[in-house]
Parts: sequence; C-alpha cells; structure tokens
Amino acid sequence: MEIKGFEAHDHKACIVDGMGVAEAVCADQGLQLTPVRRRVLEILLSHHRALGAYEVLDILRAEGLGSQPPVAYRALDFLVKHGFVHRIERLNAFIACSAPTEDHAPTFLICRKCSAIAETPARRAGRALRNTATELGFEVERVAMEAEGVCPACQEGAA
Repeated sequence: MEIKGFEAHDHKACIVDGMGVAEAVCADQGLQLTPVRRRVLEILLSHHRALGAYEVLDILRAEGLGSQPPVAYRALDFLVKHGFVHRIERLNAFIACSAPTEDHAPTFLICRKCSAIAETPARRAGRALRNTATELGFEVERVAMEAEGVCPACQEGAA
C-alpha cells in the first residue's frame, strides 16, 4: 500500500482507477453500485480530503440525485461497509480508501492547516496495538489511527 494524499499524482487516473476497482469488486461480489453510490464514491475520489455527509448531500442535491440526508448516509454506509470509503472519526467525515482491495487497518495523516489527508500503512503500530489488546484479553475488531499535523506543502508555505 502506498501513501496517497500529499504527493503529486495523476488525479484523473486516480479517480478512474478507484472507480474501476469498485466496479470490479461489486461485479465480483454481486453488489449493487447504484448511481447514487457510484456518484458518492466519485465525489470522494475527486476531493482527496474528507467530506462530511452534508457536504456530499449538497453535491448530490445540486445534481438532482437526492435531497434528503438518508440518501447520502445510505450510500456512505454501503461504501464504508464494503471498504471503498473510510470514516475519519476525528472529523466526522469520509474519504475514499486508497487501497480498497487490501485488508488493512488505515492510518490517516490529517493536515490541520489545509485539511489534506494521506492514508498510509502503519502495520507495526497496528500489530503492537493488537498484541497489547490480546495481552489484556481484548479482541480488536477494527483499528483506525488518526494523526494530526502539517503536510509537506503547508510546511513549505510556512518556511
């Protein structure tokens, strides 16, 4: 899994690749990628930052795809459940997964200045957390780590 979010990349290819993976996974698993679910994923892939459900809903409403909160929440719930999107707990917002076909515990680096987010693997930290939990008799079901700081672009801007 590579870090995505802070480095320069072909953004259009990123969106196309993300949608292609979602379409393939849904076809393989017999899941329905409805027009609203598809559009919500496209919206999140195109932003590279976390969006709240109401921000997503505002875009859907403007495009005539729904005006009530359950429309956005149902689509987001589906996308989270199937690993295409992550919920950023600290921000109460959602971001497209950078590695939806990999079984992983995401770690998010959140820039407090520009709100950019990078998803990165932190296998050792996740393993340490699970080992500690096991020692305490606790069974971990889901791990998501979030770190707040300043991204490279904002650090350069401050210099």
